[in-house]
Amino acid sequence: MSAYDALMEYQRETEALSQVAGRLGWDQETMMPRGAADQRSEEMAAMEGVLHARRTDPRLGEWLDTAKPDGPVAEANLREIRRSYDRSMKVPARLASEIARVTSRSQGIWAEARAADDVAAFLPTFAEVLSLKREEGAALAAGTDQTVYDAMLADYEPGTTGAELAAMFGALRPRLVALRAAVLAAKAPAALERTFDEAGQLALSTDLALAFGYDLSMGRIDKAVHPFSSGSGADVRITTRTNATDPFNCFYSTIHEVGHAAYEQGVDASYRLTPIGQGVSMGVHESQSRIYENQLGRSRAFTGWLYGKMRDAFGDFGIPDAEAFYKSVNRVADGYIRTEADEVQYNLHVLLRFDLEQALISGDLALSDLEAAWNDRFLSDFGFAVDKASNGVLQDVHWPVGLFGYFPTYTLGNVYAGCLHEAVRKAVPDLDDDLSRGDTSRATAWLRENLQRHGGLYMPRDVVARASGTEPTEGPLLDYLEAKFSDLYSL
Repeated sequence: MSAYDALMEYQRETEALSQVAGRLGWDQETMMPRGAADQRSEEMAAMEGVLHARRTDPRLGEWLDTAKPDGPVAEANLREIRRSYDRSMKVPARLASEIARVTSRSQGIWAEARAADDVAAFLPTFAEVLSLKREEGAALAAGTDQTVYDAMLADYEPGTTGAELAAMFGALRPRLVALRAAVLAAKAPAALERTFDEAGQLALSTDLALAFGYDLSMGRIDKAVHPFSSGSGADVRITTRTNATDPFNCFYSTIHEVGHAAYEQGVDASYRLTPIGQGVSMGVHESQSRIYENQLGRSRAFTGWLYGKMRDAFGDFGIPDAEAFYKSVNRVADGYIRTEADEVQYNLHVLLRFDLEQALISGDLALSDLEAAWNDRFLSDFGFAVDKASNGVLQDVHWPVGLFGYFPTYTLGNVYAGCLHEAVRKAVPDLDDDLSRGDTSRATAWLRENLQRHGGLYMPRDVVARASGTEPTEGPLLDYLEAKFSDLYSL
C-alpha cells in the first residue's frame, strides 16, 4: 500500500467519526431530552478527544511527507489533510476536549438565558467560551503572520483575512445604507394578517424542499429553534421552524437549508468520506443557501407559483394576486432578528456582528460591555432600540458555541451568490419560464455542475471564480439588490 493509500484509508475513518460527532450535535438540537445536556457535553468532549488524537497521529506527518499525489483530486486531499494536521498539532488535546465540553454545555445555558432574556445568567459561561477560543486562536496564529481573528476565520473561510473582509464590507455598506433609507421612505406593501396552521406550513415546506431538489431518501426535515443543516454525503439533514403569523419564516428557512443540503448532496459521490467530500467553506455554503432562498425563491416568477400553492393550502389568505404576493414576500420592514431580515437589511445585521466579534477577540471590547455595545450599534444602524436581549445580543447561537469567525461568511456568501446568480441568468436566459412553474431544475443543475460537485477540490474563491467566470466582488450583489428593490418600491 502506498503512503497516499494508507493515508486515505486512515482519513476515511476520521471523516466517518467526524460525521458521528456531527450527528450528536444534530440530535442535541432536535431530539435530545433536555435533562441529557450535561451527559451530552461529556460525550462531545470524548468524541473530540478521539478525533484530535487521530488528527495529530504522528503517522499523518510521515504519510504526508512521503505521499505522492496522482492528479488534482489527490493534491486537494493532501492539501486539506495537511492544513488540518498543521492546525490540529498547534492545539493541545486538553484544550480541544475542553472547548467541546464547554461549548456543548454553553448551548443549553444560552438557550435558557435567551428564553428568560437574562444576559447576566449567561455571561459567566460565555466568559469561559471566549477565554478558551482566544487560547485556541492564539495557538493557531503562533508562528504565522495571522492575527488571532484571522486564525479563527480560517476554520470557516480558508484563504481569507479579516482585513480583506473589512474592505469588502466597507464597500458594501454605503450602497446598502442608501438603498435601505430609500426603501423605508417609500410605501410598504401589505403584510400577511392571519394565522396559518403548523401542519399546513410543514406540508408546503416539504413541497418546497422537493421543488429545490432535496433528496429525502438521504435526508430528513425536523423542527429546531434555529434552523440548520447537518451532515454530508448520503446523510444530510435539515431543520426548519414555524410561526403561526409568518409562514414565510418556515418556507424560506426550509429553502435556505435545502441550499446547504443540496450542496452536500451534490458533491461528487466518489469524494464521500474524504477531506474534499463536503462543502469547501461556509462562505461558499452560504452562497448556495442564499441563491436558493433569495435570487430563485423570492423571484417574481417563483413567488407566482408559490402564491398558487399557498391558496391551495390555506384558501383566501388576504393577498389578492401574485404580484401583491411577490411584494409581500419581499417586504422590507424594521426587525431585530438576523435570520428573519429582508435582503436589503440582512447584511447590516452581519456587519454589526463582524465588528463586535473582532473587538471581543482582540480585547478592545470587554465581555461585560458587549450588550451595551450591541444595543448602541443596533440603534445607530437601524434607527430603533433593542427591546430585549433575545432580540439583541442573545439571539444567535454562534458565539455561545464558540463559532467566532463564522458570521462574516454569511455576507461573503451573499457576495458569492450575487456573482453566481449573474452567471446562472446568462447560462439560462429563460429561467423565469421554469420558475413560474415551480421548476428550479435547470438552475440547480447548473449550480451542481459548476460548483457543488467539486466539494473541496478547489479553494473557496477559486471555485466561485471558476463557476461565475470572474473574481468575486460585491458589485453583482449590489446591482441585483438595487434593481430588484427599485422596481418593487418604484424608486
